[in-house]
Amino acid sequence: MKSLRVRVACAVVLCGFSFNVFATESSASDATQGVWQKHEYNFQFLGFTSTYSCDGLAGKLKVLLIAAGARADAKSTADACAGGYGTPDKFARASLTFHTLAPAQTGDNANTPINAVWKSIAIADRSPREVRPGDCELVEQFRDKVLPMFTTRNIDNRMTCVPNQLSGSVINLKFEVLAAVPVAKTK
Repeated sequence: MKSLRVRVACAVVLCGFSFNVFATESSASDATQGVWQKHEYNFQFLGFTSTYSCDGLAGKLKVLLIAAGARADAKSTADACAGGYGTPDKFARASLTFHTLAPAQTGDNANTPINAVWKSIAIADRSPREVRPGDCELVEQFRDKVLPMFTTRNIDNRMTCVPNQLSGSVINLKFEVLAAVPVAKTK
């Protein structure tokens, strides 16, 4: 029987952020079991093109976490910054707390395994819609510092960030992430 690939377009609305995630679910033969793993990370942004307030950085990081496949209860909060709310800071920081799926290990009784599949994710200009060309260095740092905490494969990194200018910068990051199988809603 031929492998069936299903195109899924989900509109997700979380904590005031809405974006479209276009994902391709793998065939049933790629189905596996996964367990949630908790991650905590203090993210400090240092870029040349864009400057974020700590709360603005926290908001962008939450969007990237959810788009990359973190569980919906991901938290991104502004960390200690020199300026007040909404004030740009050259060294903006945010505290991240999120869960990602990892393959279930045989004999791991500490965590209850759930059904999981590999999903294709694409992060690009306006995908999710909150990502703009000025976010190139942020997406690049997210890729380097946070994405390794996810279970990924087939990473296609075609990022080109040109410091101090928007022209020439390209946000194009694709990968597959281990994600929970969507639970069917009961009527």
